[in-house]
Amino acid sequence: MATPLKKSDPTKKDETVTEENNADSIDFANGEIIQSSDALQRHLSSRQIQLIAIGGSIGAALFVSIGYGLMQGAGSLLIAFSIYSCILALVNNSMAEMCIFMPVSASFVQHGSVWVDSAWGFMAGWNFFLFEALLVPFEITALDLILTFWRDDIPAAAVISACIFFYAITNVLAINYFGEAEFWLAGGKLLLIIILFLFTFITMVGGNPQRHAYGFRNWSKPSPFVEYLATGDLGRFEGFLAALWQACFTIVGPEYLATVAGEAQQPRKTLKKAFKSVYWRFGVFFIGVALCVGIVLPANDPTLSSVLSGGKGSGTGGASPFVIAMVNMKIEVLPHIVNALLCTSTYSAGNAYVYCATRSLYSLAQTGQAPKFLRKTSKNGIPIYCLAIVLGFACLAYLKLSSGSVKVLTMLTDLVTGGELVTYIVMCVNYLFFYRALKAQGFDRRELPYRGYFQPYGTWIAVIFLALVEIFYGYSVFFKGHWDIGTFFSYYTMVFLAICTFSCWKIIKRTRFVSPDKADLVWERPVIDRYEAMMLHDDVGMRRKFMQKLGLYSQRIRWSRSSQA
Repeated sequence: MATPLKKSDPTKKDETVTEENNADSIDFANGEIIQSSDALQRHLSSRQIQLIAIGGSIGAALFVSIGYGLMQGAGSLLIAFSIYSCILALVNNSMAEMCIFMPVSASFVQHGSVWVDSAWGFMAGWNFFLFEALLVPFEITALDLILTFWRDDIPAAAVISACIFFYAITNVLAINYFGEAEFWLAGGKLLLIIILFLFTFITMVGGNPQRHAYGFRNWSKPSPFVEYLATGDLGRFEGFLAALWQACFTIVGPEYLATVAGEAQQPRKTLKKAFKSVYWRFGVFFIGVALCVGIVLPANDPTLSSVLSGGKGSGTGGASPFVIAMVNMKIEVLPHIVNALLCTSTYSAGNAYVYCATRSLYSLAQTGQAPKFLRKTSKNGIPIYCLAIVLGFACLAYLKLSSGSVKVLTMLTDLVTGGELVTYIVMCVNYLFFYRALKAQGFDRRELPYRGYFQPYGTWIAVIFLALVEIFYGYSVFFKGHWDIGTFFSYYTMVFLAICTFSCWKIIKRTRFVSPDKADLVWERPVIDRYEAMMLHDDVGMRRKFMQKLGLYSQRIRWSRSSQA
């Protein structure tokens, strides 16, 4: 018979927490906690976490780079985005169960170290840090490309420098101000998506200057499934694969919630809502945008091909397929509004990536897997040295000055995609070890604060699919006439780094995989349980004081007593 999952008594002092940590852990006045394992403060509210997750998952990839997928055909794009959204939903299902159970900073990194192998966590942390840090120059470069809609002669160096400066200012401020800034920036993305959905529907039924109800006609221009590399059915299948690779780069989400878990107020309650919202976000945002972009613009649009191939005329139609479609329809004001929102959305995504990369590097330092000086935080809980290193990665955007935006975007896309796939594989492996530990130690999963569906089968499906994508992602470079050493390393560098970091740490530290019966399933739970109990008590006290001020509390007691009588 399964043993119920043990829960810590929040009214009792945890002997594993020192008096110093215990004294500094809870701030009753502000409703905040500083975890015993680090110095990050729990400032982020539920609404801020929701919008930060949107800010990290929706950026230039969804509005600009999606054009690469569209060039393979609207049908290929929609099917690829739908399939990959389902796979990441399975990953999210696994990550939610672990993260809500143990909401620590950079959750999947620490989960890997404690439940799998410290070498596994070392690899996961450095992989996540690197691909998040590389996303920062990607967003800056994309922003510079978006600005070409208005002018081709805007100094790229000035744009890059301004972005880095404002990222520094935003992230140096206290985390509660960062959350508020990201909340409003991410709100602009929601507005942008609503505008694009309305634009698609209204124009496809005839609400455009030409009064042309074009419906789904663009799907057949030149074909819903465009040939790529080869001809015939094989070429159309390879076109689908190219769209799938674009989906792997564009569709993200669970990792950002896992990253902010250590700074969430009432983490289990807040994260449960946030992880559940990921499912509809996949369906509405990613699949919805993939459907709309195939409706408003044909795959063989000449402006789209010119912009994404780095040709001339990139300033005539912007970088987004939606902006190109608006210009084609001779709509005058809306393209400027949408392009302006694209600028704020791209900046917001880069801002979120700076945050996530900084916290990932800080988590590595906390676990002894990065230099100790990176543990230094400001009075507001900002890992200042980690932030400085991430901003150094942002300077890679200056490569655009010599190589061009499209070439830099392509290189960064390949590197980031490889890193993202490794991260999701890590999450799946973490869950399989976590599930095995629960079973070995007799813990009943029904007692978990959140229980994922169809486990562990869904995780096995996801990890096998992701591993195959990781292996075949750069298959085209091996074709005759396609070999290029730089392209090969852009596809597989993150995989090689993952293998090297795991192997080196395992050999140097002589680590071992964690036995399921010895996996630490207590860990930070006593501190988190006590904090949440105190927050709940504080919430009740605040409501009681508010009712007393209104003269309702005593009346409510009288009603309760009279009903009992």
